[in-house]
Amino acid sequence: MSRNIDYSLYLVTDRGLMSTHTVEHSVELAIQGGCTLVQLREKTLSSLDFYRTAVRVKAVCDRYKVPLLINDRVDIALAVDAAGVHVGQTDLPAGIVRGMIGEGKLLGVSASDLAEALQAERDGADYIGVGAMFATGTKADAKSVSMNELKEIRTAIRLPIVAIGGINPDTIPLFQGMGIDGIAVVSAIVSEDDIALAAKKIKDLFLSI
Repeated sequence: MSRNIDYSLYLVTDRGLMSTHTVEHSVELAIQGGCTLVQLREKTLSSLDFYRTAVRVKAVCDRYKVPLLINDRVDIALAVDAAGVHVGQTDLPAGIVRGMIGEGKLLGVSASDLAEALQAERDGADYIGVGAMFATGTKADAKSVSMNELKEIRTAIRLPIVAIGGINPDTIPLFQGMGIDGIAVVSAIVSEDDIALAAKKIKDLFLSI
């Protein structure tokens, strides 16, 4: 499905790394700096606390008209009427998730190789998150993806592609000419003292390549 979504600077939250006291404040500052899409990722919260956090974060995203995606938890996404869901290879199968959320919501799928990306496309994904492109502390078990593999996926897949994993000002220039639609950033934004400025610098750098 064709959707008018700006994937250029895709924020993924991480409460363990953020420099602010609340996730919603971190998200708001990142949006003010230019983040165009937000994924709320909570691996340790109870369902109730995840839901309450999602309600607060969605209120911020709605205020700025930025889509909110929920990582993994279809139930939370539906409960707060988020824009969509992002799932990994060990979460519910993408085809099942598409049936649960319907055609009206965004579905993102993580892929670390061409076979996974092609399957995600067949399952009805709206975009593919490809990575981990570089070593990252946020997902220690993430399989690394080479630039050649990324290029192979880009050539074969019509869907928007967002690169993730160790993305920071030093690694962004390496994506020049790769044809990706956006970059997903965690620590290089949320752990900074000036989150808005960090987001602006990263977005400007990505848009310049």
